Amino acid sequence: MPLTFIAGVYGMNFRWMPELEWKWGYFATLGVMALVSLMILIWFKKRGWLER
Repeated sequence: MPLTFIAGVYGMNFRWMPELEWKWGYFATLGVMALVSLMILIWFKKRGWLER
């Protein structure tokens, strides 16, 4: 759900989003999404929801 929220906000056609004008805005967003994914993965493993 957090990744869907981030992608949904950036998928909208906002005219005035400062990070859209920033040179590294796209890569920063991808980095935040990767970090959130990693945090969710660690959380799932700690709770025992993911097993090998």
